[in-house]
Amino acid sequence: MNPEPDLAAVASLMADRHRAQILLALLGGAPQSGSALAEATGISRALASAHLKKLVAGGLVTAERTGRHQLYSIASEPVADALETLILLAPAGQVRSLKDSVRARDLRWARMCYDHLAGAVGVAVADALTERDLIREHDGGYQLGPSGIADFGEFGINVGELQQRSRPLARPCVDWSERRNHLAGSLGAAVTTTMISQDWLRRRDRTRIVTITEAGEAGLRSWLGLDLTALRAAG
Repeated sequence: MNPEPDLAAVASLMADRHRAQILLALLGGAPQSGSALAEATGISRALASAHLKKLVAGGLVTAERTGRHQLYSIASEPVADALETLILLAPAGQVRSLKDSVRARDLRWARMCYDHLAGAVGVAVADALTERDLIREHDGGYQLGPSGIADFGEFGINVGELQQRSRPLARPCVDWSERRNHLAGSLGAAVTTTMISQDWLRRRDRTRIVTITEAGEAGLRSWLGLDLTALRAAG
């Protein structure tokens, strides 16, 4: 008997193109129904159901019944991290239409990475938090700056409560499109959740893409001195 972990069992779950598309659709963090995932991947509901059963049995996806619907989600943050790492290694998909080109551009600009903000805007937010010393790079990770608890508190985030959780507070996550770090961990999730609650960010249905609203552009400029107009021009 081979004592090594059975990596092939996990890899085989992702090796099917339709299952891979389902995982990418769920990587935005929002639970989705089987019918929504079938539509997103362009396959029948029956085929999507069969793929979802395999993903649930393999521990990559969880299923929760809500009323009459079964909703599916990425099973955990480590699963999301593994998918993001594989995306770094994967070849770029072919752009065959203007719609594909626009979607690719929007994904690179701002998207969800499980439950935190990624893309060019996510990386810029992490840079701005570092420049303002709300967080600091330390031993390959992130730690709070001296005024971090107070400053995040003014933004509506209870850092003390986050520190009580088993999940890491703040950690870098390599952004697959920018090849630089954005902010993950419970703090990254809290920052993103707060921006959504303030209508700075809006999720797009059935996609990882998020839209930065006018309020969000003004808020990021006021809070972090982040000028998205200049960021777009530089990009």
